[in-house]
Amino acid sequence: MNNINNTMRVYHRYLGFFLAGIMAVYAVSGIVMIFRETEFLKSEVITEKILPKDFKTEELGKEVRIRNFKIEKEENGIVYFKDGSYDRNSGTLKFTKKELPYILSKMEKMHKATTNEPLFFLNIFFGLSLLFFVVSSF
Repeated sequence: MNNINNTMRVYHRYLGFFLAGIMAVYAVSGIVMIFRETEFLKSEVITEKILPKDFKTEELGKEVRIRNFKIEKEENGIVYFKDGSYDRNSGTLKFTKKELPYILSKMEKMHKATTNEPLFFLNIFFGLSLLFFVVSSF
């Protein structure tokens, strides 16, 4: 029994050293994700795109990737929505979006990885490692 305890301690210690960096990344990205509905640490990014002139206004929400997209008004061929506009005549789409700094957005993306992304194997490995920590600590 003493041999099993020592073996578990060794594995726990070395795996802990190996995973210390990834635990820090997940801790920081988890804290940042708590504030994802606010503007904390976000900066404005102005985007301008040229769309086809026959682009449907119903598809604008998907194009700008804004949740709860709603057209506020339309006059003289210009469609206005929250934080932007779309000119039907020229096909110009202008909007502002609040985004995290590059490093934090990549960390957040890794934290939220799904099975459609290659990083989900890292999430599974990390989750299993944390489960091992729980078992080996007893």
